[in-house]
Amino acid sequence: MRIILREDVENLGKAGEVVKVADGYGRNYLIPRKLALLANVRNMKALEHDRLVIETRAKKARKAAEDVAASISGISLSVSAKAGEEGKLFGAVTSRDIAEALEAKGIKIDRKAVQLEEPIKQVGDYKVKIRIAAEVVPEISVSVIAEE
Repeated sequence: MRIILREDVENLGKAGEVVKVADGYGRNYLIPRKLALLANVRNMKALEHDRLVIETRAKKARKAAEDVAASISGISLSVSAKAGEEGKLFGAVTSRDIAEALEAKGIKIDRKAVQLEEPIKQVGDYKVKIRIAAEVVPEISVSVIAEE
């Protein structure tokens, strides 16, 4: 099945591209969620007309993402957790904890945007990437300290 993407879909393509997908994926997931249109003659002509609108929207979204990235790139967070004598945490600091700490500073970030390869299980300083948009990934400093 050939479809026209209306939004950027990770691991598939960007808005405005014509891609080939499995019939079930297009019919049951992409089209009902309005992420894509069937690539027929009528929709292809409409795509040419809408391409300018899609490009403008993408530029605005990228500019907004870069603004958010600039505002959080210099932030350093401090997360406290219970730890043993050797600095090993009882539990772990997860992406949810980091997202909540950012929200406490006034920056609302989805926990899925926090890119931790694995939960933090040791006291110390870490660099954590936050995925704002496809190519906008600033780093923040996270300091994990032991609670007293």
